[in-house]
Formats: sequence, structure tokens, C-alpha cells
Amino acid sequence: MATLQSQISPASDTFRANAERMRALVADISEKAASIERGGSDEARERHVGRGKLLPRERLAQLLDIGSPFLEIGQFAAWSMYGEDIP
Repeated sequence: MATLQSQISPASDTFRANAERMRALVADISEKAASIERGGSDEARERHVGRGKLLPRERLAQLLDIGSPFLEIGQFAAWSMYGEDIP
């Protein structure tokens, strides 16, 4: 199998700047994903649970077999679309 040769130099300033920018973007996305996984503000979660309801991930945990894989699709659907946090 032929090997593709790269012209990228990991020691270059451009590479390092791009790598740092990518790390910052990944950290930002990870932080936003964690916020989404929490399921809204503490007040909204308490209100939901106070009504005797399960949070979405709690419902999923009861539906899925323990240890079975789960791929969440659309985690960022409508993210920041309305200009405020949606409970």
C-alpha cells in the first residue's frame, strides 16, 4: 500500500497555533456538552423532579440494558437558537 507524504510540520508556528485553537474549541464544545447533559438549570431540574418525573437521561437509563452502547444524535440541536437557556 502506498504511503501518503505530508507537508505538515508539527514544529511550525502555524501548526502550533492551529493545534492550540483546536484544543480551545474542543474544550468549549466539551463544556457545552456537559451543560446539555446536566439537562438545564438546577431550578428547572428540581421543578421537573418535584413533579414526580424522571429526567430524560434517567428515563433512558431505565430503558437501556446495563452496559449497552448508546449514541446520542442531535445533542446540539437548537443550541443557542433562541438566545436563552431552555429548561
